This record gives sequence, C-alpha cells and structure tokens, in this order.
Amino acid sequence: MNVNLGNAFIQCTYNLIKHYNHRKYWRIREVVIDPASKCPKLIRLYYLLRIKMMDAYGNSSMGTDLNRGAIFLSSPNLPHGLNGITISPFAKIGKNCTIFQHVTIAVGNDARSPVIGDNCLIGVGAVIIGDITIGDNVKIGANCVVLKNIPSNCTAVGVPARIIMS
Repeated sequence: MNVNLGNAFIQCTYNLIKHYNHRKYWRIREVVIDPASKCPKLIRLYYLLRIKMMDAYGNSSMGTDLNRGAIFLSSPNLPHGLNGITISPFAKIGKNCTIFQHVTIAVGNDARSPVIGDNCLIGVGAVIIGDITIGDNVKIGANCVVLKNIPSNCTAVGVPARIIMS
C-alpha cells in the first residue's frame, strides 16, 4: 500500500499511530538532556514524561532502546524510523549520522562505549561493540560487526569488520 507521507494529515495520523514524530522527539529530547536549558523545570518534567512514553512505546512495539545518556550532537537521520535500534547510554554519536533499522551500539565489558564521528552511515543490522572510535565519513555495511577502531573516510564490511576502501 502506497501512502503519501507528504500529505500533512496523513503524516500527522502516521505519527499518532507510531507514537513518534521525529522532529518533535529530537527537539524535546534536546531540551530534556541539556543541563543549561532555560526551559522551566515543570515543562522539562512534562517533556521527560513524553520522551519516556515515546521510548516505552517504541521499546515495546519495535524493540527500540535509545538510552537517556546517549549523546547525539545532532538528531540522526533514521530512514526507517526507530525500528529495532539499540544504543548504549554511554555512546556518543556525531552530527549528521544515518542509522538504519536494527542497529546495535553497545558497551563491551565495562562502561566504555563507542564514539561515532560525523557524517557516518551505519547499515542495516550493524553491531558496534566496545570501547572503539569510528572516524568521520565512515560507511559501515549491513550486518557488519565492528570490534576495532575505524579511521576516517573508510568503508567497513564483514564479520568481523574489515576496511575495504579508504
């Protein structure tokens, strides 16, 4: 079934059904997480409640877990919405990253998490585990398992990930 998501009414209905509006979610999340926010405390608590409700619905219906402590320098591009994305509470994700569905960005044995650079593309089902750094402008292939650092301007594929272009 083709749905015209350019139509404002259809987009609003779609957001209500999925309990997720990308633009609103990331704007509200930025206000809640930013300790220097000038927003009144009562409004921040209301926003926190909305974020928790959206996260709970996303977790129960789509297997999504965007933890509260994960740092996003800008809202990521999520072409397939929040389907199955799991991100560690200690992860740091750069600007303009594209994250496809069923991506896992997780901690290793301790509380150290991946740091992902700017303008990265993380393919469907990719798993990034441990205290590693992904450089800027990196492309990570579908179902890739990244266990080691990847320098900037590279493409990584495979299990475990290996660099095929630099």
